[in-house]
Amino acid sequence: MVEVVGLSIGLLAVLVMVALHFSPGTERVIPDDISQDILEHRAESVPETDFPEPMNRSIGGGAVPGSAVGGGGEAEGELAEGEDEEEEQSPSAIPDDEAESFEVEYVKEGETIEVKENETLLDAGEDEGWDLPYACRQGQCVSCGGQVTDGPSEDYVTHDGQEMLSEDELGDGYTLTCVAYPTADLTLETSETP
Repeated sequence: MVEVVGLSIGLLAVLVMVALHFSPGTERVIPDDISQDILEHRAESVPETDFPEPMNRSIGGGAVPGSAVGGGGEAEGELAEGEDEEEEQSPSAIPDDEAESFEVEYVKEGETIEVKENETLLDAGEDEGWDLPYACRQGQCVSCGGQVTDGPSEDYVTHDGQEMLSEDELGDGYTLTCVAYPTADLTLETSETP
């Protein structure tokens, strides 16, 4: 008797499963992609600013007018018609065979090395195998900061894109080694920030 009941329950379960498997049921409705709607809502709710927001360039940070980026319209500025603006060339563009070398004493590392005028102080130290601090490598933070002990840093290095140090800090000898190219012999203390 137990076998007949167990067998019939099992057979009934199999038949129910087969019937459910082949029944049409209801279709699952896949919702529309709303990601563009969310981005547009975000753009409307975020206030525009007059300065670039770090780490936010992909979401429209900075509020640069369209005409400012290669846009049309009349050219404005102080240049007269036909006058070309001279672009300052980066020291890194100087060919190696034409680059002058300077003696740079890295005080904390205890060595003096020759650094070419087309190489940054950070790169030269890393070429020696020293673990010097850095973060952005673009002169937009002070992680790579150092101090020229000989005097104002602008007398001994050229900064290519330095955006963080004030005139007073440069006058006190502070420099950003990631964008600092030597222009004279100097003494440098790494890991020094204002």
